[in-house]
Amino acid sequence: NEKLGFKKFAVLYDQSNAFAVSMLKPFKAYIEKRGGSVVAEETYTKSDKDYRAQLNKIKSDPGFIAALDQSGGSTPKALKLYGIDESEYSGDDEMFDLIHQMRSRIITNSAFNGERIVGAILFEQTMDREIEGKGTAEFLWQDKGVVPFLKIDKGLEDEVDGVQLMKPNPGLDALLERAKAKGVFGTKMRSVIKVADEAGVTANVAQQFEVGKQILSAGLVPIIEPEVDINSTSKAAAEQLLKARILAELDSVDGQIMLKLTLPEEDGFYTELVEHPKVLRVVALSGGYSRDEANRRLALNPGVIASFSRA
Repeated sequence: NEKLGFKKFAVLYDQSNAFAVSMLKPFKAYIEKRGGSVVAEETYTKSDKDYRAQLNKIKSDPGFIAALDQSGGSTPKALKLYGIDESEYSGDDEMFDLIHQMRSRIITNSAFNGERIVGAILFEQTMDREIEGKGTAEFLWQDKGVVPFLKIDKGLEDEVDGVQLMKPNPGLDALLERAKAKGVFGTKMRSVIKVADEAGVTANVAQQFEVGKQILSAGLVPIIEPEVDINSTSKAAAEQLLKARILAELDSVDGQIMLKLTLPEEDGFYTELVEHPKVLRVVALSGGYSRDEANRRLALNPGVIASFSRA
């Protein structure tokens, strides 16, 4: 600044680089000692480029989101469908080893790629393991072009007011920090609506958005999933309540979220959410419909993409 006469400076630095962060304070002191000032500071991380590419892929690319997030309770069924009976393994450790082998075979198959699959939802243990020497999330994005998400809920509470809320998750902040460091783009969390009870639906959606804001603050994109039970005797009415509450909650969101919703009774019912500026993408869950029925309903809802695990 002494040679060129500059007095005002802006600083751009990598906040994930300890050396860059450590140099900020002495740099500012050096400038101020010589009569200058730092008038603006901006940060970035080396993963920002990946994040923008992932954001664009999720927002615009055709395809579906693979649901590979079976947890402990649903793992035996998933393995049985894969051809491995419960008698063939002993204990959780062997079970989770087998499910990771299964998922690894799926993910490394040449048909599993970013041309058809825009994202994949992972179970926490899958995120913590490796595929071909890389962390699973890193492998998905770098080798397959598939955006990684993480299932973060800890199961469901007992039914109250016709809904099942998510169980408390006191370790969520630490989990989000770990997921971010491993290259995860977003999260998914599920609660359930069984009947069209206004108080229950309101509480359900409020909880989803409260946790969603916590996830956004951690730099991840939440998939909010208030599932409406396909066997509900008041399914259409519950969907009306649900959409109204989602639209109300979106007003207070700072950023963009995703939605994973049961395929509705009314064709094109969620178009208003598909087109909402704070909704990155609307994803459909099958909820127990057969694959043929889920596909039929999906075709009647333009702009919604699939993320079927039960169909």
